[in-house]
Amino acid sequence: MAHGTFVPFFRLVTMTVPALAQIYLFFRVCKAVRTFRRSRAAKSLIVCLVAAAMGLLFALNGYILSRPVPKPDQSAALRAVLFYAPAICGFGAVFSALFLCVVQAASALRRMFVHSFRKAAEQTVSSHLNADRRRFLKAGIAGVAVAPFMLSGYGAAYAGKAYEVRELTLPFGRTLRVVQLTDIHAGVYMTRKEIARYADRATALQPDLLVITGDFISNSMAFLPACIEELEKVRTRYGALATLGNHERWYGKWSDLRLAFRRCGIRLLVNSHEVIHTEQGAFAVAGIDDLRTGRPDLAAALRGVDPAMPTLLLSHRPEIFPQAAARGIPLTLAGHYHGGQIKVCGISPAQFRTRYPEGLYRIDDSRLYVSCGIGVTFTPVRLNVPPEVTLLNLM
Repeated sequence: MAHGTFVPFFRLVTMTVPALAQIYLFFRVCKAVRTFRRSRAAKSLIVCLVAAAMGLLFALNGYILSRPVPKPDQSAALRAVLFYAPAICGFGAVFSALFLCVVQAASALRRMFVHSFRKAAEQTVSSHLNADRRRFLKAGIAGVAVAPFMLSGYGAAYAGKAYEVRELTLPFGRTLRVVQLTDIHAGVYMTRKEIARYADRATALQPDLLVITGDFISNSMAFLPACIEELEKVRTRYGALATLGNHERWYGKWSDLRLAFRRCGIRLLVNSHEVIHTEQGAFAVAGIDDLRTGRPDLAAALRGVDPAMPTLLLSHRPEIFPQAAARGIPLTLAGHYHGGQIKVCGISPAQFRTRYPEGLYRIDDSRLYVSCGIGVTFTPVRLNVPPEVTLLNLM
């Protein structure tokens, strides 16, 4: 699907699914309110308040997803109310509605296939027990239905911030410490202060080289200057190299991107390479444009590179790996999929979109590492997929 049609389509999906979920939940709430021992006016007021709250949160979430946020500096309280609360409610509503639909379907099947043969007297004796049982089940179902909202809040407030450092030792032909950051998504869910925290951690790892494999921004170029200014502070022996992701292509202009990177110390590789000389000999770092939204050209990126020289390939998306392996590139670094951001029972959405959702892969003597990244997109929620700072000990 072309970029021009993919973005509107994806936005339509990300808005339609939560909308249907919240409509379903609203009718379930209305049904529950009818059982309250209150006056008709009080019940109507409760329903109106619920409708207003759900409508406002949905509208705010739609605004976040459909329009760039122009101001980078938002207070924490404002971000919590205007951005985090609608996103958490929208995400939680989907799984809450899904759970209730499953319960409703199971209950319907039970009524269809389970028949009672008790005598009338037995039914009378057990009527009170059945009523108590129904109340207990309803309370339990209501509690479980609320759980997705609580998990969403946890995934946004804590799990989405509690990063981990993943360390790997891989053959390369040169001894180097490389730190990879990817999918930063600077925006309302990744502020300058948070990027600075990651930059400080990267410096503490004492890397020889910092590489960033795309998606610096979320949905606005307004956040790019602060992002690269903080990343520029990471101290390394051989500097920092980067390539572009789909979000730069979606929300940025090439002339503005080139100018922004030219002003900082991060060297941008788009279908190009750079040779770095060390005491052990030279190696090359090549970078290609985003595979779907840009104009990737692996041949151009490697043009002039000595085939005997170890080459590190930077690509935002990992699907370039078979081509890189065919050219004998020992290591490719990528990101893009965030590890799915949500993982339940070991399964994430990314596993249905690519052969390379996260982690280490190998073809002959070539290796690919796909980082889960540090940022989020479309929702601030991460569950069982912590943000990742990658440290690669190359040998």
